[in-house]
Parts: sequence; structure tokens; C-alpha cells
Amino acid sequence: MLKKLFPILSWIKGYDRSYLSNDVTAGITLGIMLVPQGMAYAMIAGMPPIYGLYAALVPQIIYAITGTSRQLAVGPVAMDSLLVAAGIGALQLSNTQDYISAVLFLTLIIGGLQLLLGFLKMGFFVNFLSKPVISGFTSAAAILIGLGQLKHVLGIELQQSSKIYTLISNIFGELNNINGYTLVMGVAAMLLILLVGKMSKKIPAPLLLVILGIVTVLAFGLETKGIKVVGQIPSGLPEFVLPNFNINGLGQLMPIAITVALFGYMESISIAKAVEEKHPEYEIDANQELRALGLSNLLGSLFQSFPVSGSFSRTAVNDQAGAKTGISLIVSALIIVGTLLFLTPFFYNLPTAVLGAIIMVSVFGLIDMKYPIFLFKHRKDEFFLLITTFIMTLFIGLIEGILLGVLLSLLLLVYRTSHPHIAILGRIKGSDYFKNVERFAQEVEIEEDKLIFRFDAQLYFGNKDYFKKELYKHLDQKGPGLNYVILNAEAINYIDSSAASMLERIVKDLHSKDIRFFVAGAIGPTRDIFYSSGLINVIGRENLFVRTFEAVAFCTNKTERNEIQEKISLQSKAKHL
Repeated sequence: MLKKLFPILSWIKGYDRSYLSNDVTAGITLGIMLVPQGMAYAMIAGMPPIYGLYAALVPQIIYAITGTSRQLAVGPVAMDSLLVAAGIGALQLSNTQDYISAVLFLTLIIGGLQLLLGFLKMGFFVNFLSKPVISGFTSAAAILIGLGQLKHVLGIELQQSSKIYTLISNIFGELNNINGYTLVMGVAAMLLILLVGKMSKKIPAPLLLVILGIVTVLAFGLETKGIKVVGQIPSGLPEFVLPNFNINGLGQLMPIAITVALFGYMESISIAKAVEEKHPEYEIDANQELRALGLSNLLGSLFQSFPVSGSFSRTAVNDQAGAKTGISLIVSALIIVGTLLFLTPFFYNLPTAVLGAIIMVSVFGLIDMKYPIFLFKHRKDEFFLLITTFIMTLFIGLIEGILLGVLLSLLLLVYRTSHPHIAILGRIKGSDYFKNVERFAQEVEIEEDKLIFRFDAQLYFGNKDYFKKELYKHLDQKGPGLNYVILNAEAINYIDSSAASMLERIVKDLHSKDIRFFVAGAIGPTRDIFYSSGLINVIGRENLFVRTFEAVAFCTNKTERNEIQEKISLQSKAKHL
């Protein structure tokens, strides 16, 4: 049990010392990446830069102990930071300290929710975030993040907003106040990041940029030219602080907490699963991942961390650097400790334009153009879902955008299940195969006295009327020569009570018209429902067949089922209840 809750116990005792050099190298690389990234992401969240380093400390250590992935890099990420800014910003708090307190309290709630869901094994909730919704939301959020960071690159004061039209209006209103020095530095920083990235992925471009930015400000006295710097950063490790618990604010924070909790977990588990495929030596436990992330956020909030989750870019770097275990995260945390204790004065002259450039290059890489184009060509309904989520996120708000996107995806699912695929089957000439007459029009034989009807979904209250309408439509098309209806039930895995009542009425109606009703290919769970609902007595045990051609053979030649066919067609767990 302890090994399940603390997976570090399963590998630390047998730790191979040959892994140490790789873990240390990867950890140092991660730590170097995290210093500028953490500070930049804190700015996205509306927090002072030092909180980005706090968020990179305790959560990494907790995840290294409790996480099942040995390469996942947990820490501050752009998307969680933006969601936090949107959610807490909507509260319109009066001062910075109240804002920080609200973020720490929110982090505590997020961690508690993730931990609770993990113990309840509710990780499947993340499945409601479909890929089109995630893609549309992520691309829109990336645009909002990028535009929001223009204030640092242009050297202007900008009122933040989660609505693109307000944001653009605010930007245009400040264009006369652009600081030329800041603009040149910001554009140069972005170009340098892109150039270094193309030259070599191994060079820590953000850190290089931070050093160059500080040196440039000091060498040319650019702070006097209007270039803003980070300024005084408190040194020392974060203190243990209980977040200000405000029961009145709990209702306001809960929607954003649920959104960040699920979105952060979805992001983390998808990255962890992708990396797991390269490492057959361990397996990801989805519910333990939820617990580990929850504990990282919950305990992190006690040490002044804002919400964290798995980072795609840092995980990729961690894996490429050869990380074998969670030791790399612990080494990375030690780098952050060293930075907090000894290096914070070094960042006094760090230009905010450099942090803004790091953020903009990072988030614009999140905009995915290929996937929408693919959906437009092949899946128009999902393309509509993606674009709708994208537009709603841009124009209505981040939280509203993703929640409405999830709602739309569920409505699309309901529509699909209420209007599933239906096929009329015919025998392929010279065989016992029965296929869709529309797909095999030239190869099938159609017998006028038989209707073979296949329904490709579960049968429930949402589609029972559609089932009945389509069945009777084809009954009318067959005309008075119809003697047999065969329901191919291979794809029906469930029948609810409403649909069972409807089937009973249909079968009785067909019998009143001297039309026999057969069921072919019903799977075990469906046969169980036939027995438990009493449908078996209405349909008749003798009218159940294992395969379609056996039912057709009975109609045509009165070929009775053999013993094994009868046994299989009537088998059910509910038979003797």
C-alpha cells in the first residue's frame, strides 16, 4: 500500500548508480530552464516573479516522491497561470496582497480537489475534455497570453482582459506610449530565442537571454531609458504559510478550481502517457498521478506556490537529457534552492521585456494549425466544435470558453447517440456474409420477404423513437410481401427500460400483422437484458440466433438451430435469476 501511495519506494532501494549522472545532468538542465520560465509564468498569473521560483520548489519534490512517471517535469506552466489570472482577476481584488492570498487559497482548493478525485478514482473525468475542445481552447488562450504580454515588449501600461476585443482595444489605446528601447529589446529577444532554438535545442535559450538582458541593462544604463526591470526580489526559501481561508470566496473560486484541476491533470497525464511509451520499465497509474498532482498543489500552496502541472517542454528536455528517475526533479529543486538563497539579487536588473519575450515565443508555439485543417477536411462536426470553442474563449472568456466547449462536445455526443448509424443488410452473393446494401449495392441479394435491420448503438430513451421511426420507414418500403424482420443486434450493447418497452410494443405490433421478429448476434449483456426485462418471453426463445445467416436460413428453409447454436443464442447470466 505504501509503495502505491509513494512510488519512490518501489525504485529507490534498487536505484542503479549508473543512472545518477544522467539524473543529475537532467536535473541541472531542468533547474536552469525553470528559473526564467517560472518567473515568466508567475507574471502571467499576475503574481510577483519570485512566486514562480516558489512554485518550482516544493511541488517538484512532492511529485518526485509520489508520482508514477519518472520523467514528467512538474512545475509552473503557461496555461494554468493564464487560467488563474482569468479566474482571480474576475474577483477584482483591491490590492496585490489580497490577490496573492486568493491565488494561494485557490491552489489549496485545486490540490484538495485533485487529491479527493484521485482517492475516489475519478480520473476518467478528464475524458470530457475532448481533443477539439482542448485544441480550440489552447490556441485561443495562447493568443490571449501573447497579446497580454505585449505590454512588456512595448513598454506600455495595459489593462488586462480575457476578452480579445477589449484587449486589442486597450493595446491600440496605448500605442502612442510605446517605449522604443523596450520595443527593440523585446523584438531582439524574441528573434534571439527563435535563432538559438533553430541552432540547437540543447542550448538553454531563456537562461542565455536572461543573462544577456541583465548585462545589457547594466552596461548601457537602460533602466534610465524607461526599460522596466524586475527589481528587488526577496531572497530566502518560502515560509510555511496557511492560505487565508475565506468561506465566502469559496463559491466564487470553485468553478475556476475545478477547471484548473481537471485541465492541469489532463495536461499532465497526456504528457506522462506519451513519455511512458518510451520507457517499458514502469507503468503510469492514472489515479495515483491525480493524487500526486493534488498533493503537489496542496502542500505547495502551504509554501506559497501557485498551481502547477506537467510541462510538455520541460518533460521533453528532462527525457532527452537522460533522466531515469525522479532524482532529476529533486536536483532541479536544489537548483531552485540555490537560486533563492544566493542568486536573487542577480535578477534585480532583469528586463521585464525579456520575460515577456520568453512567454510570447513559448505560448505562440501552442497554436496548432495542422489539427484544425485536418478536421476541416475529414471531420466537419469536430471542426465546428474546435472553432466554436476557439471563438467563445477569445470573445467570452477563458473559463466560459472551455466550459461551454465541454458542454458542446457533450451535446454533440448526445446528438450522435440519438441518431446513430443504421444499415439494411443483404446477403453477399455466393456467401453467408450480410452487408450494408448501400455499400455493396452490386454484390448483395435482397429478399423481398425479409428485412434485416442493423442498429449501430446502444438502444436507450434518447434514440428509441429514432429506432422505431427508421424501422417502420423500411417496413413500409418493403410493402405487404414482408414476412420476417431480423434485428442484427451485434452493435447493441445496452437496452434501457424505455427502449425495452418500445421493443415490446413493436414486436407485438409485428405479430399482429403476421410478421415474425428475430434477433441475431445479440451479445451477452444484451441477452441478459432480454431476460431481466422479460423481453425474451415477448420475442420468443426460439427467435434468437447467433448469426444473421442462421436466422435467414430458418426463415427460408426452416433450418432449426443445432444444440450449440441454441445454447449460445440463449446463454445469459440473468437466465436463472
